[in-house]
Amino acid sequence: PERLKDALFRDFLQNINISLIAIDEAHCISEWGHDFRPEYRNLVNLRKDFPNIPIVALTATATHKVKEDILKQLNLNNQKVFISSFNRQNLKYLIRPKKETFKNLVNLLNQHKEGSVIIYCLSRKNTEDLSAQLNENGFSSLAYHAGLDAKIRSKVQDDFIKDKVQIIVATIAFGMGIDKSNVRLIVHHSLPKSIEGYYQETGRAGRDGLPSTCVLYYSYGDKIKQDYFIKLITNEEEKRNAERKLREVVNYAESKNCRRKFLLNYFGEN
Repeated sequence: PERLKDALFRDFLQNINISLIAIDEAHCISEWGHDFRPEYRNLVNLRKDFPNIPIVALTATATHKVKEDILKQLNLNNQKVFISSFNRQNLKYLIRPKKETFKNLVNLLNQHKEGSVIIYCLSRKNTEDLSAQLNENGFSSLAYHAGLDAKIRSKVQDDFIKDKVQIIVATIAFGMGIDKSNVRLIVHHSLPKSIEGYYQETGRAGRDGLPSTCVLYYSYGDKIKQDYFIKLITNEEEKRNAERKLREVVNYAESKNCRRKFLLNYFGEN
């Protein structure tokens, strides 16, 4: 969407035959979404510039509030809304206390020697340190984060897709556009920032429909770390939104009820 600021690009669009405008990750247009990007608001200009071209907005992680905001921001009138179930029946959601984490992680990985694994960490340093530690213990692992050179990131993704490496230890920068069918295990080594982000990341497991596991290592200390970064946010509304989303993740981690039921209720599904 950043390209729409460019007058040359907008002129280019006017001179080609557009049959459909598809907006992926459409939750980014909503300030209530978990990954709000102001540049997405520029997409409303597509509606003005191409009033007769069909538009489809797609997302896997929209709550009812976000869905309504997407429709409003894109000025979609007389629209048809299609919602599939959020229930991924082949996924098992587990919360584990963050104690002796590496020892427990090694045991977990030994149980999942078939198929691929993604481990999500909070910081770039965490990804590199954990990946090195896993390799020292006989696993095949690579680190991935936004600070790596573009060629290295591309090679890491390629090696993962082609099963040249089993485990990717990554920040949330990893995963967009990765459609790998045989991911058997997703591990959150750190607390996610939102339920939507967590759901999207766990959703990269078991895309072939076979049983897969999603494990979150939980420590209240991780919540305190994230509180520190939230306090640095200068926009008060954005800060309140981040605090609310983090509270929901803590509620999920500390819940005594079925995690699947919690997730489905969060997205408005019984």
